Amino acid sequence: MAQAIKREQEVVVISGAHKGKRGKVLSVNPGQRVLVEGVNLITKYERKTQENPEGGSVEREAPIHYSNVMSAEKFDAKKKK
Repeated sequence: MAQAIKREQEVVVISGAHKGKRGKVLSVNPGQRVLVEGVNLITKYERKTQENPEGGSVEREAPIHYSNVMSAEKFDAKKKK
């Protein structure tokens, strides 16, 4: 199965809790998962380190399955019909 989703491409989430959101693909991970900028944000708690002396919580993107996203160009073309 060929994947049409590539890094730096704009996509639209077509199913799930974040349906309708748009974002740029940050990375395509093995196991058919993609990271989309600003979509599926989770809170990670980091411990204190030398690089991060305060520690605390950080919001970051979690991967979603590539079948739940569609290229923005393709999505817009379908909407016009």
